[in-house]
Amino acid sequence: MDRLRGPIAGGGSGVTSTHISSPGQPGPRPCSLPSDRSRHNGCHEFRDAPHRTPVPPLTVGFDLDMTLIDSRPGIRANYLALSAETGTFIDADEAVTRLGPPLEEEIARWFPEEQIPAMVDRYREIYATHAIHSTPAMPGAREAIKAVQGLGGRAIVVTAKNEPNARMHLEHLGIEPDAVIGWLWAEAKAEALREYGAQVYVGDHVGDVRGARAAGAVSVSVPTGPCPEPELLAAGADVVLTDLTELPEWLEEYVRTREV
Repeated sequence: MDRLRGPIAGGGSGVTSTHISSPGQPGPRPCSLPSDRSRHNGCHEFRDAPHRTPVPPLTVGFDLDMTLIDSRPGIRANYLALSAETGTFIDADEAVTRLGPPLEEEIARWFPEEQIPAMVDRYREIYATHAIHSTPAMPGAREAIKAVQGLGGRAIVVTAKNEPNARMHLEHLGIEPDAVIGWLWAEAKAEALREYGAQVYVGDHVGDVRGARAAGAVSVSVPTGPCPEPELLAAGADVVLTDLTELPEWLEEYVRTREV
């Protein structure tokens, strides 16, 4: 890279001055190039600009159920429909207190092992009919996604829910993330978080905390699901907000301090 060189003192711009020594008078001291790569030219000194490590693009991941959407009404309705169709009792009110883990874990509470795959498939087949339209967005969900994008970042959804149903929820509610990745629970979420370079993961469950930590991301929790604040903190959450309405302000501070 070319380096700027200042004019020699008294020589004017573009003019080289000549120094003539008188007898017994020492001549000018030659310019040096020290190990710190400073350049001296007359009375001016220039140093290389310090190297700055580029700040990676902002990427924030979000869980879906009980983080971005209140899926309890829709899931309750779907369990009741499955129960009516199969003649098997399912306590739908109890089931919606355990949202977060994979569907197979809840189905296993109500059906024998050999029926689990078929019941999981059937649950998903009827899901769009019973669950999508009755599921609202969580307070601040749309604004949280837009806050990330407004800061020039990417907002991604990483969820244990099957991806087609996750996309239907988001499209129905007008929530527009930059990517949706389904079928991932707890530590497995780290796969997508690392792939997309997420620095932050927002969720409501201790499984989300584990996924964030496995990915080396900041774990931001909201106690809007089945896990209370003390449980989230004990699991290793870095930040616990009341709900998503507090995320935009926190995110602005996070971005400001990470660029210092």
